[in-house]
Amino acid sequence: MPKSKQAEVGSGPYALDLITSRTPALAEIKRLIKQVAGSDITVLVTGESGTGKELVAHAIHDLSKRRNGPLVSLNCGAIPEGIFESEIFGHEKGAFTSASDRRKGYFEMANRGTLFLDEIGEMPLPVQVKILRVLETGSFVRVGGSDEISVDVRVIAATNKDLEKEVARGQFRQDLYYRLKAVNLALPALRERPDDVPALVLQFATEFALRNNRPIPEFSAEAINLLKRHYWVGNVRELKNFVESLIALSTKKIIEYEDVVMRLSPSGGSVNLPVVLSRPSEDLDKELVYRTLLELRNEMYSIKELLHKLVDVRTREIGVHFETADEVESFALDDMEKEQILKALSEYDGNRRLAAQALGIGERTLYRKIGRYGIA
Repeated sequence: MPKSKQAEVGSGPYALDLITSRTPALAEIKRLIKQVAGSDITVLVTGESGTGKELVAHAIHDLSKRRNGPLVSLNCGAIPEGIFESEIFGHEKGAFTSASDRRKGYFEMANRGTLFLDEIGEMPLPVQVKILRVLETGSFVRVGGSDEISVDVRVIAATNKDLEKEVARGQFRQDLYYRLKAVNLALPALRERPDDVPALVLQFATEFALRNNRPIPEFSAEAINLLKRHYWVGNVRELKNFVESLIALSTKKIIEYEDVVMRLSPSGGSVNLPVVLSRPSEDLDKELVYRTLLELRNEMYSIKELLHKLVDVRTREIGVHFETADEVESFALDDMEKEQILKALSEYDGNRRLAAQALGIGERTLYRKIGRYGIA
């Protein structure tokens, strides 16, 4: 049986304080959390995996009148369909072969508190109608039982699916969807709020260092800029894991650009952090195109930064001053092209026809470039 998770009330900072926000989108989410926390209205939290949906549920519970009661979390996608009803509503002794004792379900465990139903889009259809009844009446019947059991539970649900699409596909009940989305808190992806990345990096670095009795490292401006531009498939969760891994494997006081590059995967995720996607193929196709465009943009940024560094060195060597980024890039590319031509000519003992073939350009073009670069 999957274990429920309960909040440790009063054992640390309020969850709301852990929602790092430097952007208007998150500031609005925090404002809405404060606004809805005082009532018992059902809340639906939506957003991609890793955006902090469970943290929002904790924040609502912390600020509610139920904060001294239990906060029980259930991942609906982690329970096999065959035992889902027994897990959430409990069962009577003898209800089925292995039911040797009466057992309370998640609703009873969350009595006088909050029940957080994570990944509710994975909930089996036959159970959805019974969940709707509990939300409307506050009562249910254990599996194998006949007595109505009443509970006082506030429900917060979360999903990374588009429930409206799931309703259209017949995979989610429309009446339950409308009941859940009385208040919908839609969390933005991390790539939509890059200005929050520096504060999140500092938060995660500080927490990890204090937890492991290590000095808190600094991150160079170039390293932070790279992290801001990266496409975080796993959002805040992935960024946290990446920062912790980076610090654990480094002995440096300052994390530099090169340290970050070494651990970032070119496919958009971080090294050794696999992400499982369970979305419709058409959504995946759109996302792959979008991710590819972002990766190309990120690679161009990286190339530009490397070119700037290269030209900084050359500027010191030859005393040339550049006014614009275009001049920098043009000079650096010309410099590299000249170097390739010299290598080809050297390799073929000055034979310009063979050198042109090796470079993939016409012989007349090679002659023109030789003149342009003043190659003897």
